[in-house]
Amino acid sequence: QVQLVESGGGLVQPGGSLRLSCAASGRIFSINAMGWYRQAPGKQRELVAVITSGGSTNYADSVKGRSTISKDNAKNTVYLQMTSLKPEDTAVYYCTADLTVAAGPTRYWGQGTQVAVSS
Repeated sequence: QVQLVESGGGLVQPGGSLRLSCAASGRIFSINAMGWYRQAPGKQRELVAVITSGGSTNYADSVKGRSTISKDNAKNTVYLQMTSLKPEDTAVYYCTADLTVAAGPTRYWGQGTQVAVSS
């Protein structure tokens, strides 16, 4: 069974930093792309960052310049390093992955991890 396991969320002070991790496990033939979405209270879920198998990246304007998405292919893991955190970064962050499994290309989601930016 394919799983995405997230870690690294928690309470952070404004201006602080944190790193989110997401590890994919299971019978995975290939990883096409991995990324992060977030959903703040009362708002729609939005894409934060994505990285493709080739290493190209894309960021939401709201986090560009203070976020870095990276991956470790050997560990099937994607990271999101965020700095200069703001209260508006508070949200549930969801890892997502486009994976090729036995059934073909499939989108998977993690369970979400809470990030709270507050003093």
